Amino acid sequence: MPTLAFQMPDRGGGPTGPRIRVGRPSRRVRTLLMTLGVLAVLGMVFTMFAGFWTDWLWYRSVDYSSVFTTTLSTKIGLFVVFGLLMAVSVGFNIWLAHRLRPPLSAMSMEQQNLDRYRMGIAPYKKWLLLGVTSLVGLIAGASASSQWRTWLMWVNGVSFGQKDPQFNLDVSFYAFDLPWYRFLLGFGFAAAILGLIAAALTHYLYGGLRITSPGARATAAATGHLSVLLGIFVALKAIAYWLDRYGLAVKSSDFKATDSWTGLRYVDANAYLPAKTILFCIAVICALLFFATLWRRTWQLPVIGFGLMVLSAILIGGLYPAIVQKFQVQPNEQAKEAPYVEKNLAATREAYGIDDSQVTEYPGVAETKDQAKLRDDVANAASIRIMDPNIVSPTFQQLQQIRNYYAFPTNLDVDRYAKDGKEQDTVIGLRELNYAGIPKRNWINDHFRYTHGYGVVAAEGTSADAGGRPAFTESDLPSKGDLGTYEQRVYYGERTTTYSIVGGPQKEIDYSDDSGEKTYSYKGDSGVNLDNPMNRAAYAVAFGEPQILYSGAIGEGSRILYNRTPKERVEAIAPWLTIDGDAYPAVIDGRIQWIVDAYTTTNGYPYASRTTLGDTTADSLTATNDQRAVVAQQNQVNYIRNSVKATVDAYSGEVKLYQWDTQDPVLKTWMKAFPDTVEPRSEISRDLMDHLRYPQDLFKVQRELLTRYHVKDANTFLSGSEVWQVPDDPTNKTGETVPPYYLSMKMPDQDEQVFSLTTTFTPNGRDNLSAFMAVNADPGTGDYGKIRILKLPTSTTVSGPKQVQSQFNSQQDIAETIRLLRGGDSEVEYGNLLTVPLDGGLLYVEPVYVRGGGLKYPLLRKVLVTYGGQTAFEDTLEQALDKVFGGEGTPVEPPADEGQDEGTDEGTTPPPSTQQPSTVQEALNDAQKAFEAGQEALKNNDWEAYGRAQEDLEDALRRAEEAQSGGAGGARSSPRATPSASPGSNS
Repeated sequence: MPTLAFQMPDRGGGPTGPRIRVGRPSRRVRTLLMTLGVLAVLGMVFTMFAGFWTDWLWYRSVDYSSVFTTTLSTKIGLFVVFGLLMAVSVGFNIWLAHRLRPPLSAMSMEQQNLDRYRMGIAPYKKWLLLGVTSLVGLIAGASASSQWRTWLMWVNGVSFGQKDPQFNLDVSFYAFDLPWYRFLLGFGFAAAILGLIAAALTHYLYGGLRITSPGARATAAATGHLSVLLGIFVALKAIAYWLDRYGLAVKSSDFKATDSWTGLRYVDANAYLPAKTILFCIAVICALLFFATLWRRTWQLPVIGFGLMVLSAILIGGLYPAIVQKFQVQPNEQAKEAPYVEKNLAATREAYGIDDSQVTEYPGVAETKDQAKLRDDVANAASIRIMDPNIVSPTFQQLQQIRNYYAFPTNLDVDRYAKDGKEQDTVIGLRELNYAGIPKRNWINDHFRYTHGYGVVAAEGTSADAGGRPAFTESDLPSKGDLGTYEQRVYYGERTTTYSIVGGPQKEIDYSDDSGEKTYSYKGDSGVNLDNPMNRAAYAVAFGEPQILYSGAIGEGSRILYNRTPKERVEAIAPWLTIDGDAYPAVIDGRIQWIVDAYTTTNGYPYASRTTLGDTTADSLTATNDQRAVVAQQNQVNYIRNSVKATVDAYSGEVKLYQWDTQDPVLKTWMKAFPDTVEPRSEISRDLMDHLRYPQDLFKVQRELLTRYHVKDANTFLSGSEVWQVPDDPTNKTGETVPPYYLSMKMPDQDEQVFSLTTTFTPNGRDNLSAFMAVNADPGTGDYGKIRILKLPTSTTVSGPKQVQSQFNSQQDIAETIRLLRGGDSEVEYGNLLTVPLDGGLLYVEPVYVRGGGLKYPLLRKVLVTYGGQTAFEDTLEQALDKVFGGEGTPVEPPADEGQDEGTDEGTTPPPSTQQPSTVQEALNDAQKAFEAGQEALKNNDWEAYGRAQEDLEDALRRAEEAQSGGAGGARSSPRATPSASPGSNS
């Protein structure tokens, strides 16, 4: 018998020779190898255990162990359930195919070849089955465990109380239910396909399927088995077609009216939707035909049905919608799409919280000609901040760093603090630990000695001292000033990115003063206790630092602090939140608290257009500071709420989450999933409420959406005639958009100043101003979060930020002064270009800083102001405002714009004369000499000489200006329009 031959041993001949006996290793060697193997396995197990154990210890230390246990148990549950389901599915189909195998026969070469494999695996069939099922189970379980958010949202989902306009289903179905159903469907497809492949291979191996053998290609048993699996696959496809109907409401597609259109359009509602319904019915019939093969034992009908389903998918699901789009929609697109655009407009505005934004027409030109009244109104219109928090950090660093191992963040923050009973905008930063400045870097210094920063430094936002330095309201080391007494040590901060071990025998450096170095030992209960040897071993492995295990610097009371940035701590405690890029400090109830804004998001809001948070929140600040970047849990979202305000104590690291948006269904869902992690809004103290503000990243998302969605009319939206853009920041060369600015100001319909967040818009592709937007950022007021937009008329041209900056730079006297300020090795830096609505017009204010000579930090030297065609460039804000509203400012020539002549129309001035009087040149020469003298004094640290040089410089510049505007009735040539010329007259 041929089959017996394969069972006979191979007795092939060949040359013979002496047999070489290979000796076995000695018992000692075997014992050593076995010991090493056991140690290696134990090491791998302990390494995995160390990560788990340290995570558990950390969550327990911050009193949020429920987050760890809930997340872990959910992941384990999903892993086990879906891993077992997949393993059982594949294993059952292999077992069933093996059981249905026909009697072995070796009538063909194909079967004879397969006999070898059958006999080869026969002794290991059970182990092979266990290995295959375990492998697919592990893969499926790992994939399912990553869906823990989807599961928790589905099982805890609450109603939105809003229904989509197409299917009349609650929004929660799309946000919470549909993602889970899609996961189940995907899992079902994977199980069906893997089961089908496993069954087909088993049937082939054991003769149930034949490729080259004569006779039937499949046995009746194999036909029935595989037909059922194909029927299950087609039935799942039918379910997919049915879910696709609802998926149209959250489907993204390209549409010329917007870069990211979400929801049904005309072709979706009138072609794709009925097509999906028809395909669902066809797929159900096709699945029944496959199941019928259990009795008919033939694939003829199901194969024909499957072919018709594929053909229908091509014709009904692809060709028919293309015909509808081509011949019905395109010839009359505006009328066809308008009803669906209206749904998209309403849903998008609701999903991003911009539905109540107030758009008001604004003239853009002054309504009052009384200059004295306008000058008085400026103080009421805004508390103009001339300290730019994004410029003056090096100044804080130079003047208040005190020691090299302290540093301030690159971008400081703006907050409100009371002074003399009146709230004022304040620039604030913490003196945090700077590891790069530690005098001698070693493990003890890095992790035991230098452990914390010290104190708050704050300055008035609206003023500077006589030397252009910030007017500090809290300064020195230890810090003292207007903030009173508070715990000044900063163990948790934005720059604190490594671990510290505190509270043990090793003393920490607290701070240094004239009497010498002060030491301190941490007295808080933050961090994880290292008294336990197992804890020390776990952290030694987790951090890759063996010294933690045996160092004598660690003893009784030692605690390890890590995850120390505010963003890291909130993200770890609430992994279901998206964190704002800018955490900011505040002194609250005698403690320094980091305030962190957090968002709940979803990408399943029907009809709401999607946005990518990382792109939308990028601006000129995030381009230079990656700490401000936003990393969302989902790449794209179409619903966002600032639903949580979090605080992180800078000393103890204590994290508290407060419910801010009490109506947000996404937050309610997560609060059900993680009970007792978010405190009610009523727990927010009054002192904390005074320092909360409207978050920047939410504002940036909303302003980006409002470039298109400020219109409510579908036809206007489709035409694109009202599309705006956020202008690029004109004060730097990053090419990124201008950041929003915090500013206490008053909009035209407000009675008093309110802490606000502001931005500007320009028309798409142009630089003139389209609109000004502000949101009430003060929670202490009744209309917190209200967005107000001042829309400028399209029939007139109002200069935008880029044009205003260009006008500043092109003014001859201003350009000459800036050239002088840049003399030597000095650098000129432009601060935030603030825009303030004032009596129908727009007031622009920009501080100008100079980094001069040996002083490598910026000092405020000039302030640029323009309003109503008048511009001024003076030493102080008050002087600049007096000049503009006193009629002595320089008339500004409006920029030539599209459709506008560049001649001497009304509102323009003729080009300046190229001939300068000798007196002007003499004054400018004196100014140059005075400037150079000041630089030399700076290098020599001669402050008295520097002060005299500054006085000489101011005197020379004043004489130059007087000479330029001098002469009887303008008889003498002037390098610019005469001051007496009004903005609307021709010279």
